[in-house]
Parts: sequence; structure tokens; C-alpha cells
Amino acid sequence: MILETLNNLRDGSELHGIMQVNVMLKLVQWVLLVLSWIALPAFSAPMAIPALISPVTDLTQTLSPQAQQSLAQKLNQLSKEKGSQIAVLIVDTTQPEDIAQFGIRVAEAWKIGRDKQDDGVIIIVAKADRKMRIEVGYGLEGAIPDLTAKRVISETMAPRFRQGDFEGGLNAAIDQLTALIAGEALPAPQKQSSQSGGLLEWLPILMFVAIFTGMVLRSMFGTYAGSALNGGALSVLVWVLGGALLTVGLVFIAAFIFTLAMGGNRGGGYGGYPTGYGGGYGGGGLSGRDIFSGGGGDFGGGGASGDW
Repeated sequence: MILETLNNLRDGSELHGIMQVNVMLKLVQWVLLVLSWIALPAFSAPMAIPALISPVTDLTQTLSPQAQQSLAQKLNQLSKEKGSQIAVLIVDTTQPEDIAQFGIRVAEAWKIGRDKQDDGVIIIVAKADRKMRIEVGYGLEGAIPDLTAKRVISETMAPRFRQGDFEGGLNAAIDQLTALIAGEALPAPQKQSSQSGGLLEWLPILMFVAIFTGMVLRSMFGTYAGSALNGGALSVLVWVLGGALLTVGLVFIAAFIFTLAMGGNRGGGYGGYPTGYGGGYGGGGLSGRDIFSGGGGDFGGGGASGDW
């Protein structure tokens, strides 16, 4: 009788322990579920769209600097001659989105192509996903229909990408797309005057000349006389470069005030010189800013996707 009672107590304690373990497991499962709900938005947030500062944006360092520069020059030339714009974006992955969804977001953010002409194309490569896409603006859907974009991907890009030749694949695809765009009747690009373009190209050099000559002339002739001489020297230089009389006068005034504000060399720079003056041109340089600044082109999902 006593032994039977002890056995019943032991069995009851074991059952109670099993129930406690089950309760703990359930509790852990609920905690993990709640944590997954909290963490899910962080892991599934769509990839941020990079800023457009150059015709070629490579976030994976797949292309060498020389290859990026060569492709960018080719794309700049297309924009100058035809007005249409092609941009290249290389990312590691577009997850959690598929490349088509990601491509639409890139198109909406960058707005490659001219306003009302909508003549932009974006080539997107997701290297880790082994996927690529060509987004085509409204204005080029006739020149580059979806089937043609698909053939460029499957017959031109994919074979070269499989061999690791990303530069060659992009070069060949750009050549094909450029030829297709060249056959489309589009308005000619607006030509900037040579005077305006020339002065813009010389602007960074003029800034450094103004700093150097301003320091020298101030030390030789004093603050006001040196500033006036510096303004006169810069004005003559702008006139030689083809600047109009109004431009020459504005340069004199700006150089005079700029030299006055420079102050002396006191270790931390030249007085009031604005060290961030050239920062507004972006990583793509002056020509990149002028051509690829987001012209206002619209996209409607035209194009094609593929893999390699």
C-alpha cells in the first residue's frame, strides 16, 4: 500500500514536470513569433535608391574607374548629340523586391530622359541576384519595344555576363540601344552657346586663379588696391575667353568682393574663403550635372528583365 502511494506521487510529479516544460516551450514560441513580427519590417524594407550623380552608378565596384569613365563618356555623348539619356545602375541585390519593382522606383526617382519627350533608358544589373533589367521611357517604347529589350538582355548582355565580362556586356548593350534611339524621330537637344559652355568649363580654374592672384596682389598692393587689381585681372581673362561685357563686369565685382573677404593666411585657410564653394557640382562633375540631373522623363513599366 505504501509502495503504491509513493509510485503514484512520483508519477504525478513527472507529469507535472512535463506540463511545465510544455508551457515553457509554448512561451518561447510566442516570444520568438512576436520578435519576428517586430523585426520583419527592418529585414524587408526596400533598398534605398542611390542618388543620381553620374551616368554610371556602380555600387558593387564591378567596373574599374577607367571602365566607368569610358561608359559615362559614351552616354554623355549620346545625350549631347541626340538628347536621349541612358543610365546604368549596378547593385548587389534588389531584394526583397524583384528587379522590375525596383526598376520602377529607380525610374520614378531618377526621371532619366527629357521632360515631355520621356526618352530615357535605365540599365539595371543586380549582380548577386544574377538578374538584369532594361527600363524604357514612354517616348522610346516604339524604338525599343519589350521584345527588343528582351533580346538585348538575352543575346547581348547575358552571354558576356556569364563570362564575367560586365564591361563588355554593358558596352555592347549601350551600342545597340544607341543605334535604336538614333533611328527614332526625336526633337534635337537644345544647344548651349559655346560662350556659356566654355565659361562653365573654366569656372573651377578661375576660382583657383582668383585665390592665388588675390593673395599675391593683396600682399603687394594692400587690401583694396590688390582686390581691385585681382578683379581687373579676372575680368580680362574672362573677356579673353569670350565672355560678354555684362559677364566681364559681374566677374570684376565678384572677384573684388571675393578678394576682400579672403583675409590673410592664418593657418586655417584664407580668411573668409568659402571652402565648400565647389561642392554643388556633385560627384559626376560639371558635365554630369548638366546632362544627368533628372530631366523629368516618365516611365510606365516598358522594358524587359532577364538573368544569366
